[in-house]
Amino acid sequence: MASSPARAASPIGEAGPDNSTPENCLGPDSIRTMCDTISAVLSEDATRELAEHATFRLRQLLQDAGKYTKHGKRRKLLCEDVDMALRLEGQEPLYGCVAAEHEPFRFASGGGREIHFLEEKELDLQALISAPSPRIPVGVSLRAHWLAVDGVQPAIPENPPAQNKEKLRSEATNPLSKLKKDVDAMGNKLGSLTRKPIKLKTTETVSVKQLAKHELSVEQQLYYKEITEACVGSDEPRRAEALQSLACDPGLHQMLPRLCTFIAEGVRVNVVQHNLAILIYLMRMVKSLLENQTLFLEKYLHELIPAVTTCIVNRQLCTRPEIDNHWALRDFATRLTTQICKNFNTSTNSIQTRMTRMFSDALKSEKTSLVSVYGALAGLQELGPEVIKSVVIPQVRAISERIDAANSNMAMSTNQKLDTIAVQKIRTLVQNGVVPVLRTTRPPPDIEEVYLNEFGCLGTILYELVQKERQKAAAAAASAAAATPGAGGATGGQSPAPIPMALATRLPVAAQPTVQNLNPQMINAGVISNAGGQRFLIANNAQPQPNVQPGMIPNQGSNQQRVILAPAQQQRYFFPPSQP
Repeated sequence: MASSPARAASPIGEAGPDNSTPENCLGPDSIRTMCDTISAVLSEDATRELAEHATFRLRQLLQDAGKYTKHGKRRKLLCEDVDMALRLEGQEPLYGCVAAEHEPFRFASGGGREIHFLEEKELDLQALISAPSPRIPVGVSLRAHWLAVDGVQPAIPENPPAQNKEKLRSEATNPLSKLKKDVDAMGNKLGSLTRKPIKLKTTETVSVKQLAKHELSVEQQLYYKEITEACVGSDEPRRAEALQSLACDPGLHQMLPRLCTFIAEGVRVNVVQHNLAILIYLMRMVKSLLENQTLFLEKYLHELIPAVTTCIVNRQLCTRPEIDNHWALRDFATRLTTQICKNFNTSTNSIQTRMTRMFSDALKSEKTSLVSVYGALAGLQELGPEVIKSVVIPQVRAISERIDAANSNMAMSTNQKLDTIAVQKIRTLVQNGVVPVLRTTRPPPDIEEVYLNEFGCLGTILYELVQKERQKAAAAAASAAAATPGAGGATGGQSPAPIPMALATRLPVAAQPTVQNLNPQMINAGVISNAGGQRFLIANNAQPQPNVQPGMIPNQGSNQQRVILAPAQQQRYFFPPSQP
């Protein structure tokens, strides 16, 4: 039979042959003594197990307490260290063990036992009874009072006593004036050592610059009132003048905090009231402030960015979302976020990264409404093609599933017209933003089944649009090559360079090629492209030779330029006449 594994040696098991307990361990005798105090009886095995466990816990507690002693740069272990170690273990600390003076333990032995105990002092009950009772602690209560009323501090006991303005101004401009009134302060540490006051030189006077006051003058207050009323008013010419002033005026530094607060509070209030017109006016104010090159807006982005992003991803911005054009406000606000990222994004604040994460979370959430999905998608696409490639394209299939779910549940929707418009807007947005990125990042050929498996219901339209983009790019390249000097045609006046025979012999064409004449601009380009499931082979060769067989490329000297069109599915290779 296999023997059972040996049990790990315990501190109690380290005792000598006489079964004596080591000095740094809690022995079974101590456990039995403690049991006697509470009139409990334990077996030898239980006593031994409890002694081992208590020894382990005490060692752990003392080690943790020693760490606090070391961090406190002390050599003596205090009761506070033990309390902190108990809190570290999640235990309640022991109260009443902290004493101002040292209390030594007394030693006593008898009946074969040795114990240490604290000597308790005898107290006089008469003295305790006659001693005055302590005061009842006051309960916790809260009381409100005014710190200032219209900028004036009321003279109540809760507020600190008011000081003279002239005294404060003199101490701010000349700190030594306060030292001159205090003889002890003039001595410094050196004066206390030499017992002689030190006379400061008049040339050591320090001029302290006063703090800048954020109080607006009467003219600035009037300007602020006129600007805010004009920007959100009903007079369009006056609003245009106010916005132009915000975009060009270089003296708006002191009013900038108030203007940003006005915009933030205006968005917060009018989003709740679904006032679309005021939200548009406030976003135009943000645009004017961003265009002002003399303003430093980085300190106030914490108010502007939430206001702008609220106008992008909020669920409802107007009272009639199926009729009012709140989509234009969302698009305008996304362009503002792009401008903010362009002007203020740094490696320290990571504004663009945080905006990308916020829009991405809104796009991935299943609780987001379709209009909010549109706003988040528009915000991501405005941040550039890299964001589209890394964030938007992986979410196209999820967006397709959202569209399918919206179409299937359209009958149960509370606002069918709004959902229909939102689905169409999302489709258009995905097509306009994703197709150019797919055309540049994915090499041809494009397979429709792959698009359907990867992008869901949007895969078919994405596949067709990518194909059209590739055809447009090929036509643009052909036009550019035809317009280049020396490429032949009307510009260069020279015959186009022929296709090398080594290349022409390896081009796949149809088993029965179709011959079609093309215009000179397409022929002079000398390009090979795929369009409509066919492969174009443009051949610019010389005079035709009498023994040209079908399916063979004529030699140079042909006056007529011809093109061979072959379906991409049926392909075979042609060899020169000299080869078998």
